[in-house]
Amino acid sequence: MRWTGGCLCGRRRYHFDADPVAIGLCHCNMCKKATGGPFAILVRVRQADLHWEADPPAIYRSSPIAVRGFCPDCGSPLLLDYDGDAYLRMTVGSLDHPERVEPEGHYGIESRLPWVNCWADLPGEETKERF
Repeated sequence: MRWTGGCLCGRRRYHFDADPVAIGLCHCNMCKKATGGPFAILVRVRQADLHWEADPPAIYRSSPIAVRGFCPDCGSPLLLDYDGDAYLRMTVGSLDHPERVEPEGHYGIESRLPWVNCWADLPGEETKERF
């Protein structure tokens, strides 16, 4: 099945044909800042499977271990890329059909806001990285 997505203004479009490997909510403070929300919902996709249809996103080094991709025209957050990882984490909100995915777990639960109670029955994991 082909998956497609892109930014708000449409200048950064992508597609991939392999199903996402994992879908999760990240509650870490960096993801909150990067998305402007109480958490990020990300799908893991093999880097080799992702193709940009026109201009790729701008890249920002958001931590010592990862970069984030975003549209420099409209500001939409698009991806998280850990150094040396074969996978990208794409923002679910950038998918054209986000209804096709459903979260499988939580990451960064030590930073989870107390009023966030969605998918409370899913497994959770604390952030491994400390800077």
